[in-house]
Amino acid sequence: MTNATETTVAAADRPVLLSLEHAKKSFGGNCVLEDISLKVSEGQVVAIIGPSGGGKSTLLRCATMLETLDCGNLSYGDLKVAQSEPSGKAVYADKKVIQEAKMRFGLVFQNFNLFPHYTVLKNIMDAPIRVQKRNKAEVEEQARKLIAKMGLEGKEDMVPCELSGGQQQRVAIARALCMNPEVLFFDEPTSALDPELTQEVLKVIRALAAEHMTMVIVTHEMGFARDVADHIIFMADGVIAEEGPAEELICNPKTERLRSFLSKIAD
Repeated sequence: MTNATETTVAAADRPVLLSLEHAKKSFGGNCVLEDISLKVSEGQVVAIIGPSGGGKSTLLRCATMLETLDCGNLSYGDLKVAQSEPSGKAVYADKKVIQEAKMRFGLVFQNFNLFPHYTVLKNIMDAPIRVQKRNKAEVEEQARKLIAKMGLEGKEDMVPCELSGGQQQRVAIARALCMNPEVLFFDEPTSALDPELTQEVLKVIRALAAEHMTMVIVTHEMGFARDVADHIIFMADGVIAEEGPAEELICNPKTERLRSFLSKIAD
């Protein structure tokens, strides 16, 4: 396996919404991402799996601009967010392009990251009104529909501490969806939840997949990844060690590294 790994995620007949090319990221002297390339097309669900410390969350943080790339190219559709100079160093676009790119994706964190003193409704409505400058009545109508979709009717005026972890995560998903993103990222969305609450959240994500929402999901839920994702990327030691169609990769791993990983995961 070479370090430079091109994925085959993109479907030829659908627009590419996210493109990452030759991405590298180090922290101090520790290389966390080594020459990672991937493309995600409209309507696809891509799951990223692998051992802790393999680079999964760093890849997501670089794709969502929470971290900056050392080297490589990052684009959202026609927006070139970062491009490598001849030296290889990644140079980022101006603030306007960055802000426009950030409007094209939503991010759901493993620890919810809700505003603790905002109600459910205000948590969902805040960014569309404040950041996107949208009409309050329009945003509220959408927010209430999302609350119903997430099975949270009657919780509109509650604050996060009054909700279960599963309910908080569903509020976080509704908040991300209210921004009308083209791509939705999930960083281990069920890792802070017990098994029963995990199933609540996975049910919501399955429903979004059925609606052809474009998603990139870092997860340890192998059965969920196999059943819901179109494509799975297995990361280990900062590289894409194996990738392919979801069921094929989980049921018929080609590398010993992936076979070893799957044998240790109870699902």
